[in-house]
Amino acid sequence: MRRLGVRVRRADAELVLAALLELAPAGLEETDLNAQTVEYAFYGSGEELPSDGDLRRLLGGALVGLEHSELADDWAVRWREFHRPLVLGDRLSVRPPWEPAPATALDLVIDPGQAFGTGAHATTRLCLELLLDRRPAAGRQGPGVIDLGCGSGVLAIAAARLGHLPVLALDNDPLAVAATAENAAVNGVAELIAVRHFDLLSEPVPPAPLVLANLLAPLLLAWARAMPGPEHAEIIASGLLEHEAEPVSGAFAQRGYRERQRLVRDGWAALLLQAPGRPDPTAG
Repeated sequence: MRRLGVRVRRADAELVLAALLELAPAGLEETDLNAQTVEYAFYGSGEELPSDGDLRRLLGGALVGLEHSELADDWAVRWREFHRPLVLGDRLSVRPPWEPAPATALDLVIDPGQAFGTGAHATTRLCLELLLDRRPAAGRQGPGVIDLGCGSGVLAIAAARLGHLPVLALDNDPLAVAATAENAAVNGVAELIAVRHFDLLSEPVPPAPLVLANLLAPLLLAWARAMPGPEHAEIIASGLLEHEAEPVSGAFAQRGYRERQRLVRDGWAALLLQAPGRPDPTAG
């Protein structure tokens, strides 16, 4: 078994991922190497992997480098060890299915099989920490929460279990749509979450009391610039390197949102943004 790491510029990561998924319909492993570089990894025998030449022609200037490595015989066991549970005190845990359930009020089971991970990344953790302190909106006809860029569905499933109903999960990646639907079923909330394909760059985000947007900074900036005004009571924006938080906060401020809270962890940041004239829906 071989591993092929495709290292690309962070600014090009979303477009690169869309192109690489054509070569790897079963999914890819994504790793943030540093502030400028993201790595997408293929696994397979030599003939199953794309050639270096094809990748260079496909990715052009976005490509930083290619890394080839042989995997040890125990690579499958080591892959499982990489996906550890996320435990937020006694309130919430997110774990792969082979890990035992911790003693938390909410326990989510997320299968990382499509390479979206189990929610342990700092950006997802920060979103969950902010989400835990939000109170569900009552008496709504439309979605109570939108998970914008749902990935494996961690945030959508957590929102549903916390009572933010109904939940709408959106993603441009068909694999993410499928993974979210599957994980919602495993966690018993399939009927509470609508999942569909969505292109943020060409479609408006439906109004909702709370939008969870764990996205790269360029997508958040594009969304803010296209937004006609404050259409959502609150936005939790994550996926940000710490130095990207200020320009993203400023872009949403131009649409009327004020930053109420900022969390930082391991060089990553998440923002709680609130529309003007909205009451504070903090739990309790």
